[in-house]
Amino acid sequence: MLRLGILGSTRGTVLLSLITAIRQKRLAAEIAVVLSNKAEALILEKAKQHSLSAQFLDPQNLTAAEYDQQMSSVLQAHHVDLIVLIGYMRIISPSFIAAWCKRIINVHPSLLPAFGGGMDKSVHQAVLEAKLKETGCTVHYVTEEVDAGPILLQKKCIVLPGDNVERLKARVQQLEGEALIEVISSYKAPSPLTVKVEKKSLSQA
Repeated sequence: MLRLGILGSTRGTVLLSLITAIRQKRLAAEIAVVLSNKAEALILEKAKQHSLSAQFLDPQNLTAAEYDQQMSSVLQAHHVDLIVLIGYMRIISPSFIAAWCKRIINVHPSLLPAFGGGMDKSVHQAVLEAKLKETGCTVHYVTEEVDAGPILLQKKCIVLPGDNVERLKARVQQLEGEALIEVISSYKAPSPLTVKVEKKSLSQA
């Protein structure tokens, strides 16, 4: 069964969609660990409420590469097959991306490439200000260029008259959960996994 590692920095609303799909047996996967760079991130609380392994990894005084190596060690220890970014507010280091090539996916709250690089409510505000008639979400592989990896799936919804940021965000988040479930369901992990630097650090731990 596919083992998922979740990285998040915010509320983790979409995490609940994955948990529900797994429990209803609509998604043949298990959430091995949830990691956050924010000690107070609600995604950690949600994970603990559902009896999932949840850890805060402190990035203070670490370079991006050092932090990501620490994170990679935890992911390997939990035998993660696929890393899923849900509201993760850090730029991932090139070494981490290379080590986990085609094993990291992100869900972005727009129809990329529109509003690439934007985050959370700022994206929905930009959609409204641009007076667009539709928006949606994108699931894509994570590469060194932010929000520019190969697109795996997009889902669309109409921007309704009278929409505000919160209403639009809620509707897009529902699509994000559906899109992640579809992508994860059809995901085939490259084999074998080789993360040389992190394996070395594990042996030294």
